[in-house]
Amino acid sequence: MRGPAGITTVIFYGDFTCPYCASAYQQLRGIRIRLAFRHFALKSRPRAVALAAAAEAAARQGAFWEMHDALFSDPAHTEDPDLWRHVQQLGLDLDRFQADRRSEVVLERIRRDLQSGLRGGVASTPTLVLDGVVYPGPPTGELLAMLAPMHVR
Repeated sequence: MRGPAGITTVIFYGDFTCPYCASAYQQLRGIRIRLAFRHFALKSRPRAVALAAAAEAAARQGAFWEMHDALFSDPAHTEDPDLWRHVQQLGLDLDRFQADRRSEVVLERIRRDLQSGLRGGVASTPTLVLDGVVYPGPPTGELLAMLAPMHVR
């Protein structure tokens, strides 16, 4: 979770290979919410699971959001050497990162997020969930209007 407790929580089902997810994340950055990111990494999308695993491996070293931001900020560079560069820039232990991103614990976390999304009606990325209501696609219209009073000034 990113953001203070006690404020509106938005669940974001996303995929680091999805340009619409990167755009949606940028839209949400200026809104005062608590953001919960859930992986919706389908095996049919090249690199989706690998990038989700990279974020979760970084999380095991306390740097999920930093890796999350790096992946969404640099979508053209998602191959292993690019991930190693992010690891180095974040000051993470590369050997531990490599082991963690292939670990069953990390892969299970990604599967669990995907399954929770499927059970909750998620069919594509990005999908946002606010107060139990599912909003597929980038945040526009009704959802942004509901969140507008929360904009950071």
